[in-house]
Amino acid sequence: MSAVIPGNESTGAQAGRPIALHPLTYLDQGDEVTVGRVDIDSYAVLPADGAALLRRLEAGAAPEVAAAWYQETYGETVDMEDFIAALRELDFVRETDEPAAAVVPVRWRRLGRAVFSPVSAVCFLALLTCCGIAMARSPVLLPRYHNLFFTHYMTVLELTMFIGQFPLILLHESAHALAGRRLGLRSSLSIGRRLYYMVFLTTMDGLVAVERRKRFVPMLAGIFADLGVLAVLTLFAAATLRPDGQPSLAGAIALAFAYMTLLRLLWQFFFYLQTDLYYVVVTVLDCVDLQTTARRVLRNRLNRLLGRRHALLDESRWHPRDRAVARWYSWLLLLGWTVSIGTLLLGVLPVAWRILSTVAERLLHGPAGQSAAGLADSVGFLAINLAQLAVIGYVVARDRRQRGPELKHVLS
Repeated sequence: MSAVIPGNESTGAQAGRPIALHPLTYLDQGDEVTVGRVDIDSYAVLPADGAALLRRLEAGAAPEVAAAWYQETYGETVDMEDFIAALRELDFVRETDEPAAAVVPVRWRRLGRAVFSPVSAVCFLALLTCCGIAMARSPVLLPRYHNLFFTHYMTVLELTMFIGQFPLILLHESAHALAGRRLGLRSSLSIGRRLYYMVFLTTMDGLVAVERRKRFVPMLAGIFADLGVLAVLTLFAAATLRPDGQPSLAGAIALAFAYMTLLRLLWQFFFYLQTDLYYVVVTVLDCVDLQTTARRVLRNRLNRLLGRRHALLDESRWHPRDRAVARWYSWLLLLGWTVSIGTLLLGVLPVAWRILSTVAERLLHGPAGQSAAGLADSVGFLAINLAQLAVIGYVVARDRRQRGPELKHVLS
């Protein structure tokens, strides 16, 4: 059987030549194998026989020789032209005169190993224990929404929370990155959204090529960081309590940040928004791209309900495990969207409108004698909220223009 390699003129001499491939990694998972290039984070999930065929090509077998071996071994024929074209789309094939990809060492790998070592784990547990003891001795340190209001000036409050949260969010994402880099994984940081929530994202595509048992620490590293931040802020507030047992100003600000950190922790349980715990669940359930499959299941259900049989997607093309789990997960997805959008329409937007209209009314028709501080507070508060809405609008528009690869791990 002869094969024509796409992208080359098909002469008899060229048809018999092996194809050059970049260095590839393989993760065997029973009936499937995750194959990829670590240097550019390009990965694919192949059936075991497809990975075996790829290994033959990588070992130097010519396409027609590999095809003959495949037919003899598995009793089936293979379209080598399509197979090699797929490899080219994944950038696995090394073109003429293209040098072999060099694997660049990942920076901060030693630091990642030190931060996520057994010694660090013991220190972390000791920190959480001390925090629990402090809360038990001084209930004023317990997280409460009242802790947010450490000042009467709304602009000061919002600016402090808005700007002060950035270092803590970056610490959360840095923990993901460090935990991944200790395994030799590359990572990148970006801004994205989950429904109408703005989030920072750490992308580690290489996580799909790591053994399942080693994926959990990079996935949970951000939550560990948040728990550590919560404990440190609480202990700081405990150390700065006034003689009457009430928090000092610095302690009150620390407790405000601790409460915001707790909210971020609770947000991780919103699985339908692809939070860190979502990826943990997906890994435990041995899925590949559950979120995308669940959306497609919902789309097919809607099309069946509307009688649009021609618009049904081919479910046989989906990963079998994703398809099985998506049968029930899609309902959870729909329920989560309904709750979030309902909360936005019935709770968040009316409150936001009331606050913003009150501030605007104060600016336009407020008393002539209102203080300069009050005026500045109103203007600043309005500007901050409008700026946040503008950022959300920008990210939504950007996401509509972009479509990312499906096989990736993005942690928030």
